[in-house]
Amino acid sequence: MTSSSLRSPLLAIGLLCGLPVLAAAQAPPDADVKDCKDHPLFTRMADTHIVSCRAVEFDRFAFRTGKGVETPVEGRKFEVRYKIATGKASPGPLAIIRNHQQAIARIGGTTKYEDARYTTLQVTAQGQEVWTQVDTAWGGGYMLTIIEKQAMTQQVVASAEAFKAGLATSGHVEVPGIFFDTGQAVLKPESTAAVAEVASLLKASPALKVFVVGHTDNVASLDLNTKLSQARADAVVQALVSTHGIAASRLVARGVGPLAPVASNDAEDGRAKNRRVELVKQ
Repeated sequence: MTSSSLRSPLLAIGLLCGLPVLAAAQAPPDADVKDCKDHPLFTRMADTHIVSCRAVEFDRFAFRTGKGVETPVEGRKFEVRYKIATGKASPGPLAIIRNHQQAIARIGGTTKYEDARYTTLQVTAQGQEVWTQVDTAWGGGYMLTIIEKQAMTQQVVASAEAFKAGLATSGHVEVPGIFFDTGQAVLKPESTAAVAEVASLLKASPALKVFVVGHTDNVASLDLNTKLSQARADAVVQALVSTHGIAASRLVARGVGPLAPVASNDAEDGRAKNRRVELVKQ
């Protein structure tokens, strides 16, 4: 996480509970890792220093929002891990949690979840929605995972020629760039270009008929995921027919849920790959 990656309109908010905010000119007892800084939303607990940090321009993180309930949020992701300085006493998990909760409340934010280890915070500041997880299980220190919520800037565009080549080679091809909100089957606006490329493929090959197949990860039940994947495949077919004039007789929507994964569902990056739409030649 470089200094340039931390530019943000958000202003730092101080932490409370009798633990003084570190003054800008005061160096921590132990030095921060090179090129790591506090996220602009929060100052740090007293007597702590940064031992690791990371910034990703676009990522997803599942925030705890209830017992056994997670809310995925996408956008610019920051991770900052703090450690208590040598010889200093840890304030304890509850003090760390309460500090961040009270700090976020001061600027109109809310606490979405709390247990003995974590708290999840959400705030909209200067037009920017920000989610934060505070994880206190770091040997006296703590770790912040922060998502500045935003839509992805589409860079990889689906290609009709690539679809044609994939169908010719293996009989099926993934359609990148088709997006849905979590648990929903309404095409997001970012999907427009990908659907248009599928239409271009079909218009250029009038005899071609395809199955439009929806896939999901394995989060939630098989029945729910199968129904969701079917609804998503139906949404793509409907867009091709109603928006692009493709004959419905050339398209069959099918949802197979999590039954044909291309990656492990044990981690989020694998689950993201499994949530997809494919074309299969009839």
